[in-house]
Amino acid sequence: MVDACTRWTCTALIRHALAWCWLACLLAAGRLQAESDALSVTPVEVFPNLTFDQPLYVGNAHDGSHRLFVLEQDGAMYIIHPETGHKTLALDLTGYVHHPRSGYTEEGLLSVAFHPQFATHPLIYTWYCLDHPRRTVLSRFAMMAAHPDQVDRASETVLLEVRQPFTNHKGSTLLFGADGDLYVSLGDGGSGGDPFHNAQNLSVLLGKILRLDVDHPQPPLPYGIPADNPFIGQADARGEIWAYGLRNVWRMSCDRATGELWAGDVGQDLWEEIDVITRGGNYGWNLREGTHPYKDQDALPGMIEPVIDYGHDVGRCVIGGYVYRGAQYPALRGWYLYGDFATGRIWALRRRPDLPPENQLVAESHLQITSFGEDEQGEVYLTAFDGHLYRLASP
Repeated sequence: MVDACTRWTCTALIRHALAWCWLACLLAAGRLQAESDALSVTPVEVFPNLTFDQPLYVGNAHDGSHRLFVLEQDGAMYIIHPETGHKTLALDLTGYVHHPRSGYTEEGLLSVAFHPQFATHPLIYTWYCLDHPRRTVLSRFAMMAAHPDQVDRASETVLLEVRQPFTNHKGSTLLFGADGDLYVSLGDGGSGGDPFHNAQNLSVLLGKILRLDVDHPQPPLPYGIPADNPFIGQADARGEIWAYGLRNVWRMSCDRATGELWAGDVGQDLWEEIDVITRGGNYGWNLREGTHPYKDQDALPGMIEPVIDYGHDVGRCVIGGYVYRGAQYPALRGWYLYGDFATGRIWALRRRPDLPPENQLVAESHLQITSFGEDEQGEVYLTAFDGHLYRLASP
């Protein structure tokens, strides 16, 4: 009898434990499903009455106006007032910037940045391509005082020109960091495989991230070189360089909460990568592609590995994005949103202390994504070659 009671009690306890285990599994599965759903996004078309010709950039001036700025590759910059949904042509460099329409091209008007005190210093900085000789140009323009949606074309001041040996790999992000300095990404000069080994050569600007002080020029330079740039005073090194060993950082961004600089470096044969750019960092190209040797070459000591890389079975052209700091989707805060031009896939990436990063596929957009951007509230937008603007929203 005692044995029977004991067996019944044990059986009941086991059943009870299994029931709780089953319930816990259901709750965990539900939580994981909820988390997965919360991290799903979908690109929602905004301003459906507006179309653009090969848009490459969308962003804001951080001036309280809530305007959005859109670049077209041919050389036009438009301003959108969200409350009206109309676009205004603010700057027209078409016919001036070099953007051949025949064949595949990475040239044109490629990036814009806004002075950190744009409300009181309405200055924009552009990165565009010219020919004869082939070069990329960093210029400053002023907005017109009497017409705040118009750029004074005659106000252009050229700050930097960089000779380009080929038509591709222009890099092409301008942004102001949390320190108030201007960061510029330059590709390795193009062709394939970095034939001139520019990325590892500190005496040239190609294949680098630059850091410039545009408010305090140091004649004869029309810009200043910050005193804490890592290679100042080093023989055969350019003082403008902040980081090197990069193939083609097409898009990078500054985390508005931490000041970290995130970059998507477009790969060569097999691997795309996401990097966090640090002072003096060597990111490996053309000795490394992602975390892998390039053509069996050896890595140099101290090379910085990417946060993550992915193979060309997943995508073929990474488009760097933004760490989400908006208010509409709390589950996404702190996740870095990025995509791929070739597949239209969008991922969310988050680093974890002492653990591998989390990386989740959050959308299959099927768009040719060219750039991500933010509005003043930190909500994330994207441009695509279908000519429309999109905002990332919860499905």
